[in-house]
Amino acid sequence: MSELDLLIVALVSLAGSLVKSVTGMGYPLIAVPALTLFVGIEAAIVVIAIPNAVLNAWLVHDAWPDRAHTRDLPVLVAAALAGGIVGALVLVRAPERPLLIFLATTVLVYVVQRLRRPGLRLAPATTKRWAPWVGLIAGFCHGAVGVSGPVVAVWFHGYRLPKNAYVLSVAALFLMGGLAQLAVLLGAGKFGRDRWIATAVALVATLAVIPLGKRLRDRISAPTFERLILWLLVGSGLSLLWRAAG
Repeated sequence: MSELDLLIVALVSLAGSLVKSVTGMGYPLIAVPALTLFVGIEAAIVVIAIPNAVLNAWLVHDAWPDRAHTRDLPVLVAAALAGGIVGALVLVRAPERPLLIFLATTVLVYVVQRLRRPGLRLAPATTKRWAPWVGLIAGFCHGAVGVSGPVVAVWFHGYRLPKNAYVLSVAALFLMGGLAQLAVLLGAGKFGRDRWIATAVALVATLAVIPLGKRLRDRISAPTFERLILWLLVGSGLSLLWRAAG
């Protein structure tokens, strides 16, 4: 990779990691489309895999005291791990466009419904029934195309969890799907010298921005946090449509 490519990796990682440190999501949604323009989609997914896993692990650790306020998390995490392995095995072997269009449509439909019905909330009986399937789909999406944020964010937004419990939940699912994806990428020899250098640059940028992200999350009110998640969902839906369009 050129010096310009590495600079783009650093800037994109700073922006994506800051958003993710605050909301629990956003790094792949920002980084993958941006980096694809410069290095291609496979390289983009590979380069952010380790920094994203490290950031997810930190978010889980940071928000762990709020685990009592989560719901269905063990089932979701186990299913996401299984789905991530399957998804990673089909990475760059199956057409991603139909999946991206499906994800984008799901996100945008949810946002419209949420705006029409501000009190929309998923009942415990509903989430218990569907949690294993949502975990599988989220893990598969993360493994296959490097993006599971739309599925996970839509699902947990319907739970209406407290701020830190929401961050813990989404980060835990991302972490499981990401680790499964990373294991397959390493086993398939997807990391070459250039990609290891770019990964190191992305990781340094990610670690540098974590303290600022934590301070911002602590200061954001619950209503502001919910609005920020909705805006991120809109952005993720449009980003997925752009990516599907090539």
